[in-house]
Amino acid sequence: MRADGIFIAVEVEDSAAADRALAAKLAEVCPVDIFVVVASGELELVEKNIDECVLCRLCLDAAPQGAVTIIKRYDNDTQL
Repeated sequence: MRADGIFIAVEVEDSAAADRALAAKLAEVCPVDIFVVVASGELELVEKNIDECVLCRLCLDAAPQGAVTIIKRYDNDTQL
């Protein structure tokens, strides 16, 4: 899954989004509420919050490598 803001894009592998424990962890660590766990236990991205990303890397640290990608659209789509 991917959500694009004007300045930031967030990608989460489908298998990671379906992992209830990881979904809960991502929702917990994000200081700007980009991630939310829905009733099914799966992760969803809150599109209106994508550009609020402060590039803190907490989601990257909480997830297995490659499961979450933060993309700086304003910097030629450079990955964080």
